[in-house]
Amino acid sequence: MTLGLRKLIVLLLVAAVFLLANVWLVARWLQELGAVDLARYIRSEYLTPTAVTIIVVLLVLLVGTGRSVGFVRRCPVCDRLLLGGSKYCGECGSRV
Repeated sequence: MTLGLRKLIVLLLVAAVFLLANVWLVARWLQELGAVDLARYIRSEYLTPTAVTIIVVLLVLLVGTGRSVGFVRRCPVCDRLLLGGSKYCGECGSRV
């Protein structure tokens, strides 16, 4: 699973909870099922503005794993493309 796909899944889950709590078109049907009350509870308890901010920051700062294929590698810190057999990243200076 790629980093972009993981970010997309988390964003879709957060958006689904917000939309579930604010749906007007099918609100009566969702109210009968109890889904609206559950979504309001989840939003009020777990998706506070601080939690949403932390989720967004972690998604931005989340770095993929450094996989190497032959002489082409990625830096595990800044995710820059590294060519050749260098031991240090030219961008951030971290040891690879």
